[in-house]
Amino acid sequence: MSPGVAAIQPLDGPGGKFRTYEDDRNAPSQETIYTTSNGVAVPHPYETQRVGTNGPLLLQDFHLVDLLSHFDRERIPERVVHAKGSGAHGVFTCTKPIDDICLADIFSQEGKQCPLTVRFSTVGGESGSHDLARDPRGFSVKFRTQEGNWDMVANNTPVFFLRDPAKFPHFIHTQKRHPSTHLTHADNSTMFWDYLSQNPESVHQVLILMGDRGIPHGYRFMHGYAGHTLKLVNKAGDWVYGQFHMKSDQGTKYVTQEDSKAYSPDFSQKDLYESIEKGDYPSWTCYWQTMTAKEAEELWEKQRINVFDLTHVWPQKQFPLRECGKFVLNENAVNYFAEIEQVAFNPSHMVPGLEPSADPVLQSRLFSYPDTHRHRIGVNYQQLPVNSTRTNYRVANFQRDGSMAFFNQGARPNYLSSIEPISFRERAVDLDKVHGQFTSKAVTFLSEIRPEDFNAPRALYEKVFDEGARERLVSNISGHMSTCTSDEIIKRQIAIFREVSEDLASRVEKATGIKGYDGIADLTFNGTHNGMATKDSNKVANGMTQKIGHTNPFNNGAPTKETHPEESRDHPGSNGLRVNGSNGVKK
Repeated sequence: MSPGVAAIQPLDGPGGKFRTYEDDRNAPSQETIYTTSNGVAVPHPYETQRVGTNGPLLLQDFHLVDLLSHFDRERIPERVVHAKGSGAHGVFTCTKPIDDICLADIFSQEGKQCPLTVRFSTVGGESGSHDLARDPRGFSVKFRTQEGNWDMVANNTPVFFLRDPAKFPHFIHTQKRHPSTHLTHADNSTMFWDYLSQNPESVHQVLILMGDRGIPHGYRFMHGYAGHTLKLVNKAGDWVYGQFHMKSDQGTKYVTQEDSKAYSPDFSQKDLYESIEKGDYPSWTCYWQTMTAKEAEELWEKQRINVFDLTHVWPQKQFPLRECGKFVLNENAVNYFAEIEQVAFNPSHMVPGLEPSADPVLQSRLFSYPDTHRHRIGVNYQQLPVNSTRTNYRVANFQRDGSMAFFNQGARPNYLSSIEPISFRERAVDLDKVHGQFTSKAVTFLSEIRPEDFNAPRALYEKVFDEGARERLVSNISGHMSTCTSDEIIKRQIAIFREVSEDLASRVEKATGIKGYDGIADLTFNGTHNGMATKDSNKVANGMTQKIGHTNPFNNGAPTKETHPEESRDHPGSNGLRVNGSNGVKK
């Protein structure tokens, strides 16, 4: 038999009605036969049927029609956000149990493991954009635990540009191409700075983005932060607020703006893939930062730090990190599209022991992420192998049919049947107790900028950045502003920088040649209420009146004294007497 031609052999093993994903994923080309999509063998992939040797093609040539029709549909919509990304598979191991504060099985025992998939990404760019763009990085992890999938949808920065969820689509639009010129902010940064100069709560993230951390040296050398506040619940039903941190065991490395031009557009993908291929497996140590309900109330009352605010951070000296585990990435994807492009992360995927907080941006993402996946991949996206669960029990529900249903649950009833009943497990968490009581009239809420919003960015600039870092920050800011076509926008942004530090504002003024405003007291913002305005006419966003449709609460959305029920504030054990710190000693 000539090379490349093989007799058709039956698959090994009994049955053979259905092929498995693992069989297809791992089969070498030499053990396959070329066929059409319906499994009919074809002698050669380049042949076509036509009328004679010089006539038109025949519509009956199913092989050609099949080939071209599928080719025309090979692309699914790219992610609106986080389109450019890389990923790999690995394993999480619990190193220090936290069962005193969380009943999740994966944190219950030292040595407990689960497989996982991680996807890293840039945020604003398209699928073909440069890996070393100055941009935050996505850092999402799918933990396939014995209790179902837990998705940690994080970034490489502890804060973000916004805290009001309706701002998100607007902000992302400013990171995309201009509707007329079709240019990004690399060529015209006007939209970028216009948004930031109208939403001053973004300044903390701006300093991080324009600082050294704005361009990580690939994905292996960066940390991951949940940013959002979650709730951890233990077996007794006590709960604490928690923030999740993933610290790179490789340390952190960054690339300067000047040096970034010398790197390949796919540097981060290449670096991650090749390091795993040669056995240099990257790893991250995982931590929880926790506080009780009472401490959250006091944090706002005494320090004006809001645990529901995505632009605020928790002081680690007050709320130290407590180690819980480590994960290692030790396996590259065999097929990038199937295992990385189609992987779908959802912050509402939580296992017993983890619950959402009232963080408004988190609450918005609980809906937005699965809604995106159903549009981008399809309603049955969780049936794809990379998204499916790895539990030790057979899962079932009453979701049926829809596009591309593969596991459609056989002949089992598609309703709650008494004839063929499904099994249930007892409730592990008392949601009535964990989420408390919310009683209020409906309000229209938009946060306002206040002096406390500049405390953390001021500490970052004055106490964390050294002189070299401050010089690079100003150079990066002024360089990016050089393509902004509006001096007014730059004046406003300098006014925001002045609330952080007079030194920062003066340096940016010198670098840009534009004199900014003295501060934000005399400014009106279209995106946020100005709690620092001296005139009433400047206090309300976008020219709205204070009399109609505007709620300006004293707490700016933070939990305040006695927000939580008494049993949640002073319950003994993990709540009220906080168990925190890496040593697990009660405070």
